[in-house]
Amino acid sequence: MIVAAARITLMIPENDSLKGKRKVVKSLMEKVRHRFDAAIAEVDSHDLWQRAVLGLALVGNDSQHLNTRLSQIMKFIENQHLAEIIDSHVELCFLKSETR
Repeated sequence: MIVAAARITLMIPENDSLKGKRKVVKSLMEKVRHRFDAAIAEVDSHDLWQRAVLGLALVGNDSQHLNTRLSQIMKFIENQHLAEIIDSHVELCFLKSETR
């Protein structure tokens, strides 16, 4: 089993309030959840108006497929034109199956 985890930092340049940020972040997270069946949450920079940090996780058995899926998700986020990805970090964790 492989767990793919990504930390995506977004800049929301036109935003001027936490309420506006929450609207953008909530919209992006809901769209990613429904379109890609991915686990996603806001994980940092909660009190900053123009910055959001999202954590994203996928599970599978093919690292190439998971990397492709993460790339598709990041491209999808940018194509929504609600925020700009200014940084991202991806890690793959390979977990061995227990045999009995």
